[in-house]
Amino acid sequence: MKRASKFEKVAARCWNLLNEGKPFTPIFVVGTMVLFQLQNIVSFSFLEAFIIGFLVILPLLAMFFYFDYPLFLRNYLWVPFIVYLLIWGNTNIELMLFSIALYFFFTVFFWGTLYYHLRIGTSWWNFTRFWKLVLKNSDSTSGNAQEQLPKFLLLLSIWDLVIRDSTIYLKIENISIIVMFYLGILLFSWILHRYLFDWKPKVIDSYTHNVKETTEGKSDKVIVLVIDGMRKERFEEANTPFLDSIRKNGTEYSQMETVYPARTVVCFTSMFTGTYPFEHGITSNMVWKLGIKVESIFDSLRKVGKKGKLLGIAHLVDSMGDDVDTVTAVMHNDVADRNIIERAKLIMDEEDPDLFIVQLIGTDQTGHSRGVLYDEYIEKIEEADSLLQEFVDRLQKQGKMDNTTLMICADHGQADGIGGHGHLDEGERFVPFIMHGPHIEKGKVINEKHSLVSVAPTIAYLLGTPFPSHSRGPVLTGALRKEEFQQ
Repeated sequence: MKRASKFEKVAARCWNLLNEGKPFTPIFVVGTMVLFQLQNIVSFSFLEAFIIGFLVILPLLAMFFYFDYPLFLRNYLWVPFIVYLLIWGNTNIELMLFSIALYFFFTVFFWGTLYYHLRIGTSWWNFTRFWKLVLKNSDSTSGNAQEQLPKFLLLLSIWDLVIRDSTIYLKIENISIIVMFYLGILLFSWILHRYLFDWKPKVIDSYTHNVKETTEGKSDKVIVLVIDGMRKERFEEANTPFLDSIRKNGTEYSQMETVYPARTVVCFTSMFTGTYPFEHGITSNMVWKLGIKVESIFDSLRKVGKKGKLLGIAHLVDSMGDDVDTVTAVMHNDVADRNIIERAKLIMDEEDPDLFIVQLIGTDQTGHSRGVLYDEYIEKIEEADSLLQEFVDRLQKQGKMDNTTLMICADHGQADGIGGHGHLDEGERFVPFIMHGPHIEKGKVINEKHSLVSVAPTIAYLLGTPFPSHSRGPVLTGALRKEEFQQ
């Protein structure tokens, strides 16, 4: 099983510029306008108008970068475009058609077909399904057509308007109209996000305090097995005898909530720091500044001479750095999870960490490339179940499960449409979460709402380490046998 190379890590960061919706919008708008006007840019007078037009749309680009416009709020993005048409009366139809064609070529054919074929072996015919996923996508990526279309159509229309006669739009009266238009969009966006965006998870406003820190670890090891992107309802439909057995003989949290935005790097960072994006600094898969602003559970382990390891894809290095043992994500999806489990076995044999976290990626990649409401997605969950049983059974035979706590969960769910996740649409918010081990209650189901930010402090409690510096999640004491914890 190959590690992610330095080139793959850099390539993953570059891809995120096109994958994440916020950086994609300005890149696509500028790229589209350059291609459309390529033959004219050689003229100095035209280039001057071209640059003036870009400067005019910069404030609007900044607003679209700042505001999320998640889920149904994206429908309101058409309002500014309609107001534009009412004020200025026309748009360049040729440019609009060109931009729409270029957008769907990028998402459906370049991304949905070529990219996925080269990276994970998806069929050359994937475009026959992928176009539907782009139209239905609920997340915050460039593949969210319902968000990207109204954004780039408005931006390109204003830019083109200025290019056609920049001298007119440099007059005070026309500048005033544009300024008023932008202020209207700013106020409109603020009102929408202030009064209609009300489905973010509630932030825990204090640091972990429901139990005392202890140096007396309950478990010798904690193993966290994360089935990336496993949607809870689809998990319930799958045939998963191993996970069903773990549930029956452990504790299940039926209302375990992920964080916002529900992107992989964000979720993993919150799980293993115990806090939220506003505090740890990772706000999307596009990490602008490498590393986190707070302590992680790995830092807590080092304080007491213990060792942790996270086996996952290259993206996670941007957040967790050297605590990640990477796996390459460039392999056929049919063998991805098998290869990860083989590497996991090797790490347990050679390093035997006190905390070991394993990320299986096949389910998530199937959701993204093929959609979550198809048989392929269920099959990947069932494959993960079989591989996890094989891994745990091997540890059992080696005597490494005798005093080990096992956590099995997803980092986020997935909605319909490229396995969308980010904005907490249906199917994203609540994730499967099971604990099992000698200190864990058997056959217990906890129905109260909890958050994945409780993972880090619970690990710290079980292994006898300090809580990470900004840990907010309460220790999951409901899963612990009553005699196993102190208030």
